[in-house]
Amino acid sequence: MAKRLLIIIFSVFSIAAKGQEVVVSGYFMQDSAKLGERIGYVLKASYPESKQLIFPDSVYNFGELVLLEKQTFISKTAEGVTLDSAIYFLSNFSLEPSIFLSLPVYELARYDSVTYFPLEAELKLKLTLDSIPEQLIFQENNIYQPLNKPINWIITSLLIGGILLLLGVFYFLFNKKITGFFTQLSEKRRWKKFEKKWKLQTAELAKTPSIELADEVIGLWKGYLESITKLPIKEWTSSEIGEKLEDPKIFNSLRAIDMIIYAGVSSKSEEASAYLFEVAKEKFDKKISKTNHDRTAV
Repeated sequence: MAKRLLIIIFSVFSIAAKGQEVVVSGYFMQDSAKLGERIGYVLKASYPESKQLIFPDSVYNFGELVLLEKQTFISKTAEGVTLDSAIYFLSNFSLEPSIFLSLPVYELARYDSVTYFPLEAELKLKLTLDSIPEQLIFQENNIYQPLNKPINWIITSLLIGGILLLLGVFYFLFNKKITGFFTQLSEKRRWKKFEKKWKLQTAELAKTPSIELADEVIGLWKGYLESITKLPIKEWTSSEIGEKLEDPKIFNSLRAIDMIIYAGVSSKSEEASAYLFEVAKEKFDKKISKTNHDRTAV
């Protein structure tokens, strides 16, 4: 009580000394709160607009209260009087029946500062239990709760090692079969794409022979043969292709299509295109057959 009386006297003298120019008030937004409950404390100050006042911030010692948040508002000035206000959201962790709070407001002067205190605001502790029994009564519970078991790193390492070993054995035994399967799948897709494009281009070439179409047909055939044989077919001339592949008829077929490019003659283009298609089909079949043999050989 003596402390409260001194603060009240100091506030009265401060107000009197200033001619009641600065008025400060502070109060809790409710009169009681539970332990740890969030409670708001409102701090207001009205003063001449020529003065400069500041409110406490987070570095201020709130005693038994804990500051959770500070909410400020825009100053309002009317007829030369400024009104400032702020809400301090606090929590009380004290077991005292009542606690008191009086937050100061500081007036900044040129060489000094003046402190204004509002009247102390009281906050009562709201108890959730009427009384604590002398002997605690425990509630029975026969439901087992799961416990977090520590990881056995030895067993875990053995399991991971075993899995890796099985994967390695699986890869060693079935690598060729898996690789062959995907190789066959890729080659079949490539063949279907080539076959479709070849039939369209050769049919167009037979219908309307032109240098551009003849060049596209030869380029398509050479590109497919190169992809399936891994030989530099595109770099070879027609005679070199017939020689390297040991098939003179390939040279004659390529030459028949070349005659469209260089001489504009297309009398044997359909026959030549049919034979070149047979060669491509033969290479495709050999590739599939070799892949099947590699897959079965373990």
